[in-house]
Amino acid sequence: MPGKVAFYTLGCKLNFAETSIIGNQFVQNGFNVVDFNEKADVYLINTCSVTDNADKECRQIVRRALRTNPNAFIAVTGCYAQLRSEEIARINGVDVVLGSNEKFKLFNYIDSFEKKDLSCVYVSPTESLNEVNAAYSTDATGRTRAFLKVQDGCDYKCSYCTIPLARGKSRSLQADEVLRDFNKLLDQGYKEIVLTGVNVGDYGKALEIDFFKLLQKILEIPQEFRVRISSIEPNLLTDEIIDLTLNNPKMCEHFHIPLQSGSPEILKLMQRRYNQQYYRDLIYKLTEKIDGVGIGVDVIVGFPGETNERFLETYQFLNELPVSYLHVFTYSERPNTKAITMTGSVDIQERKRRNNMLRILSEKKRNEFYRRMIGRDLNVIFEHENHMGQMKGFASNYVRVQKPYDDTMINKFVTIKLDENSIAYQ
Repeated sequence: MPGKVAFYTLGCKLNFAETSIIGNQFVQNGFNVVDFNEKADVYLINTCSVTDNADKECRQIVRRALRTNPNAFIAVTGCYAQLRSEEIARINGVDVVLGSNEKFKLFNYIDSFEKKDLSCVYVSPTESLNEVNAAYSTDATGRTRAFLKVQDGCDYKCSYCTIPLARGKSRSLQADEVLRDFNKLLDQGYKEIVLTGVNVGDYGKALEIDFFKLLQKILEIPQEFRVRISSIEPNLLTDEIIDLTLNNPKMCEHFHIPLQSGSPEILKLMQRRYNQQYYRDLIYKLTEKIDGVGIGVDVIVGFPGETNERFLETYQFLNELPVSYLHVFTYSERPNTKAITMTGSVDIQERKRRNNMLRILSEKKRNEFYRRMIGRDLNVIFEHENHMGQMKGFASNYVRVQKPYDDTMINKFVTIKLDENSIAYQ
């Protein structure tokens, strides 16, 4: 008998999009979705494998669910489930473990959500992950922003990364399916749609289309909207995409571009597909072509072999670049990666110190970027939440803007001349 189901998602926006699709399947089968803190008959945990505390997080969340309802059926899926299914199956209270293929076919494997003495494991080998399942989700912005999955998997061999092991080879949703889901989201009222995937810029492998041509097709849709790219590898951000962003107002003037290290030696050890000079040239090309462009950067600290001198190379490299903010990650050892066998391990406390240094630099970069935007006209979509009499929204270039609450501006494109009072630093 269908009852209540609750979801907990760890990791990236792609995971959230996929949880949303799994949630729709439960709803179609008669379940009511409730908050994870509420009593439910089924708890589904969608895991991530990026950090070294995936196992600890998973155990804690399972225990939390069982404290709320000791008789609940516990399902675990996601990247960590694909990589460590037997470990998860041994966690007390887990009833089923579903791999990357199986999570979208949950109701094909489970006909009764009753607790059992032993866990069931349904996980296909990573090399057999060939499907691309459509997925999209929304954030808590009152139908202003949605995340649309267009691509899955990755063919890159970065020495620290488990994602190719968890999600398989790069593959893409057919363009007509992307356009179908994009139009669905527009019909539901979303004004900003973020294209997401494991390696979005790699879209179109084995299809007669690439990411640039997909963007062109999307921009032909005759409605009011804007498109944001979630993250794109430096070697895949082409001049065509840059020029498209410059010339079409529907493209957000914002790119999130992973760097990972500013040290040439560490970049080689990481097996990244560019060097320091390539990345620097790309950033300056963007800022010279697109006035006011927002640029976010992923960076990893504490990678094996990152001496203090090499870390300071990264710090100085980022300090000099005209970027807007940083996403800082502390390196963590992941099983079955090349990096785990490398020498030159960095002390955990030193990793934390470096992380903190770059987070402070990120705040400095963000504040400098925001202040450079004062006096400019920015195109903003305001969200529905009332923050103590203020409403907030993002500009095309990812500047966070606030104004006195006015419900007539919710989910509308509003041109704001930025001043000190309209900057939302948080």
